[in-house]
Amino acid sequence: MKKRILGAAVCGVIVAAAGVATATSLTYSKQSDFVSSGNHEFYVWCAGGSDYMAEQSGASAEDAQIKLYNAVKAGGKTNCWPVWQGRVS
Repeated sequence: MKKRILGAAVCGVIVAAAGVATATSLTYSKQSDFVSSGNHEFYVWCAGGSDYMAEQSGASAEDAQIKLYNAVKAGGKTNCWPVWQGRVS
């Protein structure tokens, strides 16, 4: 009985460690994509509806977001804000 409990505890620790390693890898990948140059995808949220998806190139996600934000505002959509979704390969 004690061996079964010990075995279950060890398996639980192994599964938890694998989950943490996977989550860390995914988080690091997202962080490196955010600071990388290239095409970035945005969900453009508009107050009152009319949301849409858009792509914008930039030196980083922040640079691309500012470019897209300025383009959206210049297009007369003053109630919209681009929200970064990820880098497009």
